[in-house]
Parts: sequence; C-alpha cells; structure tokens
Amino acid sequence: MEDEAVWIVKKVVGIHGYDKVAETLGVSTRSVRRWEAGETGVSRSEFLVLEQMALQFFGKHKQHSDFTFIDLFAGIGGLRMAFEGHGGECIFTSEWDEYCQKTYLANFCVDHELAGDINVIVDDVRKHIPVAPDLLVAGFPCQPFSIAGVSKKNALGRPHGFACKEQGNLFFHVASFLDELRPPAFLLENVKNLERHDKGNTFRVIMDTLTKDLGYKVDYKVIDAKGFVPQHRERIFIVGFDGDTGFNWDDFRHPGPKAKTLKDILEPESKVDMKYILSDKLWLYLQNYAAKHKAAGNGFGFGLVGRNDTARTLSARYYKDGSEILIDRGKGKNPRRLTPRECARLMGFPDSFVIPVSDTRAYKQFGNSVVSPVVNEVARIMAPHILALKRDRIDKYEVVLCSTGNPDYGQTTPQSPYSRRWVTSPEEAVDICRKYIEHWNLGSGNWCGESGKVMQYGALVAMISYNGRILPVETPTLGANG
Repeated sequence: MEDEAVWIVKKVVGIHGYDKVAETLGVSTRSVRRWEAGETGVSRSEFLVLEQMALQFFGKHKQHSDFTFIDLFAGIGGLRMAFEGHGGECIFTSEWDEYCQKTYLANFCVDHELAGDINVIVDDVRKHIPVAPDLLVAGFPCQPFSIAGVSKKNALGRPHGFACKEQGNLFFHVASFLDELRPPAFLLENVKNLERHDKGNTFRVIMDTLTKDLGYKVDYKVIDAKGFVPQHRERIFIVGFDGDTGFNWDDFRHPGPKAKTLKDILEPESKVDMKYILSDKLWLYLQNYAAKHKAAGNGFGFGLVGRNDTARTLSARYYKDGSEILIDRGKGKNPRRLTPRECARLMGFPDSFVIPVSDTRAYKQFGNSVVSPVVNEVARIMAPHILALKRDRIDKYEVVLCSTGNPDYGQTTPQSPYSRRWVTSPEEAVDICRKYIEHWNLGSGNWCGESGKVMQYGALVAMISYNGRILPVETPTLGANG
C-alpha cells in the first residue's frame, strides 16, 4: 500500500502540482511533499481521492490496442505519443533522467515498469520484459553523433561516436534488446549527422548490425520537420521489419515546407512574462559575439526570427541564453526567448501536455525530444506492416537455438552459435532443432517432446512459443524423444 501510495502521489503531483493536490485534499503542501517522499502515509480516503484525480486525467479504461511496444531512451514520451495514437500499447519504458521520468509520468498512464539505467536492464532483458513486444522504439542518445556534440567534444579533446563510453555504445544495447526479444518491427531515431559520422563508418556498423547480424529488413530516411512545425530540424529515422512487408517511404506524407510559421505557436506578446525578455547585458553580449565570429568568417551567432519565419533547430542548450531562437519584438526592443509552452508547441506537443518541471529542465527536455507530428506520420505508415507481421506470427512457433557450452570447460552461459527461427509446425521445429544439434555436434542434446525444448547438459537451450509469445523458461523432464 505504501509503495502504491507514493507512486500515485508522484503521478498526481506531476499532473496537478503540489498546490492543487493540497487544496483538493485539504492539507498543506508540506504534507503532500512528505507523502511523495514516503515519510508519512496517506489514509484510505486520501488514497481514493488521489486515485480519482489520476483517473480523471488518464481516463478510467485503457483504449483497445492493436499491438504492443517498448519505449527505450524514452525522454518525455514523444515516440510513445505517436504510436499510442495508432493503436499501440506501451508495456515497458526505460529512461534514466529523473526529471524526464517526472514529465513522462505526468502525461502517460504508466502501469508497467519504468526502468532507469539501461546498462543494468540489458543484462537480464527477459526478467524485465517477459512478453516479447510487437515493436521496439528508441531515440538512443544523439550527442555523440550530432554536429554540435562532435564539435564540442573535439574542442575539449573528448571522444565522440562509439568511442564515447558514456553514450556512444548505447546503440549496441538496443541491438541486444532486438536480439533477445526479436520484435517484428522497430523504429530508431537520431540526428542527421549519424549517417556521416566518422566518414560513414558509424552508420555502416549500425546498418550491418541490424541487417547482417540481426537479419532485419531495414530502411531509413532523413526527414526535416519544417512544415510539420515551424522549425528546421532534420532527423534520421531507421525502420526495421522482421521480413519483407512492402514498407515504402514513398507513403510518407509531408505537408510541405511552408505549412507552418512561428505565428502558429507563439503567445500574444501581452501574455508573455517579462522574464523571457533578454537583459541589456545578455543582448549586447550576443550581438558582440556574433560580430566577432562574423569577422572571423565563422557562422556562429544568434537566430533572430519574426512571427512569419521558421526557427532554427531547438537544442537542449536553449536554457543557457536562447540564442538559436530569439523572437524579434520590434525595433529598439530586446528580443525574447520562447516560453516552455511555446517550445512544446514548436516540437508538436499539444497544449494538454503537462510541463511539471522548471523552465530550465523543460528547455532541455523539449530540445532533446522528437517532433511529435513527424513521428505520428512515421507511425501511421508503419502500423499496417507491424500488424501484418503480428498476424503472420500468430499461427507460428518460435525456435530459439543456442548451446550452453560445455561445463567441463567452465562454459555455463549460452555460447555461439545462436539463432532464432519462426516455423509453421512442431514437426518443422523438431527438424530444425535436430539439424542444429547435429551440425554443431551437440551430441548430448535431447529433444524433449512436443513442448519444443532443446536440452544440452540438462539445461534448457531452446524453446518454442505459441502465438508469438515467449514461454516461461522451465526445466523439462529429460529423455523424451532423445
């Protein structure tokens, strides 16, 4: 009860804020903060009120879902929002940043695990995701590959790309999830520069991993969000399917580069708080900085835009000075930053999207997010192919083949070779498993009945699941049909 109460307090606070929760329940904000920290408990009646506040926001019943997906490096949920809009149900989320988690919880019904450090999860994927999803989506960290990120790391003498130990190798965690769960489809999102990073070598490794190592049919497209929103923002979208479904990027519908301008997302100036207007000191500094770099032949400088213009790319550093997107307020007036709500609109998030964090955190979150309408269109053209592959798997069995190795040589974990096959009958599964055992000379292996399990040294090394689901791993009886 205590853990559940803390969970729902955090969710409701994220939606409504401390003051609203305190007012509704007739308590002080200090009491609400103590509930949130788990320092004191809530009464049964208070819990029921909190539950109703959450239900009023999210709706009492889940919508019908056509397919399931997992959301890795979820950020504030831009990818999730799009695929939920096309029949998807999220069954697992991973996001390490606690402030992004706060925003995520304030906007989505999270009745599954919201995990933190993916470095821990990847070591035991099945423990966290026992049922294989139909789709994996991931916006794996882009800073090691972005033009700005690479330039900064070069200037500081720091490694970038795959050489960046903190973030550069996280793609391979995504590959591990794909290998372990084998979803019918996936969508990966990153910066445009990923394609050109390290003279194309980085992208070549990624594509080889997805196609040659994992066997997915993969295609990609660089899409500029200009037109969907009044922002020039190019991102690469990598789509993969476990089979040739006929997916074609030609089905993607772009509204055209002039469909949106900043007037569509800006507040009336009379409603904008003066704190967003640049001080004389900061405005003078930015002008001098731009003049200095212009004289040196560099392109660095601020981006001054009007209501009929398109903005530069919003970045996570926007909180520092807002220099990439400054709103022109007229002659003789200092420009201003975008407000967090305007940033949300610039990324295509609806006004109903809750912003439960500080301005600084909000700027970082929206600067790192995806443009929701772009992903929505990607989800639209992917959905039929996801469903087709899901239907194709319904009457099939899944065979997972690997060797546990030889305990006599200290090999107690699965060894290569490792493969995963989909078959149409138990007989075909039996045939594949027997050939696998014979080919790799696994002489002590046993085929155990029609349950589709392959045994090696008394341990489970292969299994088949009905209806496209991963069956729980159990130790079967040895000797049947050996």
